[in-house]
Amino acid sequence: MPAMPDLAGRVCLVTGASRGIGRAILLALAEAGGDVAVNCRAQVAAAEAVARSARELGRRAIVVQADVSQADAVRRMISATEAALGPIDVLINNAGIAIRRGVDDLTEADFDQTIAANLKSCFLCSQAVLPHMRRQGWGRIVNISSGAARGAGGIGLHYNASKAGMEGLTRGYASRVVQDGVTVNAVAPSLIETDMMPAAPDMAARVPLGRLGRADEVAQATLMVIANAYMTGQTIHLSGGMSFD
Repeated sequence: MPAMPDLAGRVCLVTGASRGIGRAILLALAEAGGDVAVNCRAQVAAAEAVARSARELGRRAIVVQADVSQADAVRRMISATEAALGPIDVLINNAGIAIRRGVDDLTEADFDQTIAANLKSCFLCSQAVLPHMRRQGWGRIVNISSGAARGAGGIGLHYNASKAGMEGLTRGYASRVVQDGVTVNAVAPSLIETDMMPAAPDMAARVPLGRLGRADEVAQATLMVIANAYMTGQTIHLSGGMSFD
């Protein structure tokens, strides 16, 4: 049995895929044979570059601009993807924001914005793709969580709450759609080097492995989850030895 999925003929949507972890996951899906929809909220030029890279791999690829915290925008995104590529078989809920706030600085607006972008978006996108997945008896949803869901983290309690909620949503969906052939899992990276989080010696020193993780390592774990038809409702941690379950 292969450790990586064969996604030939599958349509994959990755939210927040214009850069960083989302970009790495989307290109890994394309390398596995999937046709891909690159979602972004604002960075259209960067998303177009990702789509071009996927096309160079021989895949169909489109850019679907949408704020996935808004129901109407999600409906338009799904419709545009289905019209161009077909119904969505693989959904990666990766889009999110990280507003750094201390306990005394956190506002209601910060909290609401974070929950909408990180958690509500996961609900809206999952609800939109599940009918097709359940009808065909096959589907994969992977939610990109964070080590902050179960630890203190460094961004703020609002971020912790949004990611903990995502993992609860993961388990809730998994228990209800597994008999339809749909698996729902989460991948929770900690301290991954991206353009949003460049490596720094003090950060690397916190990791027992001695370095930050890479976006391609998150992508590898995501594909492993997709390939496994028996795994559902689980959270896979990538922390370089910082934490264990």
